[in-house]
Amino acid sequence: MEFQKINGGICAPLGFTAAGIHCGIKPNNPKKDLALIFSRVPCKAAAVYTTNKVKGAPITVTKSHLEDGHVQAVIVNSGNANTCNADGVQKAEQMCSLAAKELGIHAQDVIVASTGVIGQPLPIEPIASHVRQLTEALSADGSTDAAQAIMTTDTRIKEIAVEFSVDGTVCRIAGISKGSGMIHPNMATMLGFLTTDVNIKKSLLSQALSKVAKDTFNMVSVDGDTSTNDMVSIMASGLAGNKKIKEQGTPGYQAFYGALMGVCTYLARMMAKDGEGATKLIECKVHGASSDEQAKTGVVSCAPSAMHRRKWMSRKWTSRLKVKREASSSAKTERELHLMKHSRRKSCSKRRLSLTSISTAASVKRPLTAVI
Repeated sequence: MEFQKINGGICAPLGFTAAGIHCGIKPNNPKKDLALIFSRVPCKAAAVYTTNKVKGAPITVTKSHLEDGHVQAVIVNSGNANTCNADGVQKAEQMCSLAAKELGIHAQDVIVASTGVIGQPLPIEPIASHVRQLTEALSADGSTDAAQAIMTTDTRIKEIAVEFSVDGTVCRIAGISKGSGMIHPNMATMLGFLTTDVNIKKSLLSQALSKVAKDTFNMVSVDGDTSTNDMVSIMASGLAGNKKIKEQGTPGYQAFYGALMGVCTYLARMMAKDGEGATKLIECKVHGASSDEQAKTGVVSCAPSAMHRRKWMSRKWTSRLKVKREASSSAKTERELHLMKHSRRKSCSKRRLSLTSISTAASVKRPLTAVI
């Protein structure tokens, strides 16, 4: 599908502003640590969450607030995950209430996310004393500040905005994300926040996000670990003014889906590229599979392998390796593993890999994009 990158980040879609400030959740750390995304109109919304058995309090609160499928704001803190604490849900709800009071909306229309250290009580006082400053900082130019505020061990900002057409109407979709460690398939230690001005049926918005997440964020692997607080949310203001997308398979839905896939693919690759201590970015391509699921099986069985990673690290930066072996389905599969020079950054005197997989099923014309 055709779309083009534009400036503005998550504020590019009509109706959205954002902010990111320093409130001091972690003492003696001057980085921005509190972010807010706000829509001037109520939005249709959806989210996907970590599959980890232990889930953070912000996940519980966000799920509850999304039951009616509408939100108007997202508040996010970094530096403390607000997980495995007796008062976690109370403080997550309090974050929503603090933001809602300053914005003049209902607390139920605010969702919340936290990232950082697990098992330490979240200090709510810095958030409470800076929430007015946060709302006053909301701006159409605030995307980068918000992207900085959600970062933890990330070394680079992850944001993108694209423009596309739905039945002749210009629409936009954008996103920011964080994540560089404890990343493994099915969303781990990552947060993603997407905004769009497309007018789309709520159920289709949710279906599109779930499907795209499976082929992008849910196929990321940096170090094989998973986490507790991870989620990707999307807010749709509907202000683009396009004819409402009501059915799958229509040109309008396909245009939206293609742009959503493009945005999420970019963010997923950025996370793999920014893997903690990573010096190489690997792309795995599976050819000859009979279905998407078979292609994914081939990639998953190959890319996270410690043995393969050791072999890849011993190769030259520009080396190319082809691996052929019997797939679990007894069908022969060729895996082309492209090793690309990423950076020579070292962590603890040990080089590591981030893996980006592109699995192409023979029965599918478009590439099935996944990050492993």
